[in-house]
Amino acid sequence: MTTRITNADLPAGLIDAMRHVQQYIDAAGMDRRLLELMRTRVSQINGCAYCLDMHHKEALHEGETVQRLISVAAWREAPYYSPKERAVLAFAERLTFVSEEKHAESLHDELLEHFSKPEIALLSLAVTQINSWNRLMCSFGTRAGNYQVGQHK
Repeated sequence: MTTRITNADLPAGLIDAMRHVQQYIDAAGMDRRLLELMRTRVSQINGCAYCLDMHHKEALHEGETVQRLISVAAWREAPYYSPKERAVLAFAERLTFVSEEKHAESLHDELLEHFSKPEIALLSLAVTQINSWNRLMCSFGTRAGNYQVGQHK
């Protein structure tokens, strides 16, 4: 893939604004491993090679296993995801495919078994944020493969 838009081409403040929201999410105290698992799944759905490279490396750094990362696309069939993780993955998929069907109340009911309403709001922002990053990186043609853990901190 050819880089279509470089950092030098970006309007002033665009990446800073995205990073500001990202820092807010990252500082909110949510389980980093769970967030990286969710980000990996959403990046799979969106076909963002750069974000897949980043988030699988970050997930491994946070203690995630290769087996779980490889099979996260088939999480419904795999026995090694907890009910909490399954609720997050289902919710992330629903928000990523938001136009395909109505938002199911049952997803919120499942989330409420594991998270408070403020945590669900934060999780909603985290899913929205990775979808935004995926779309930007795909649009820009950002090259995958060279990400180093913690590079954007």
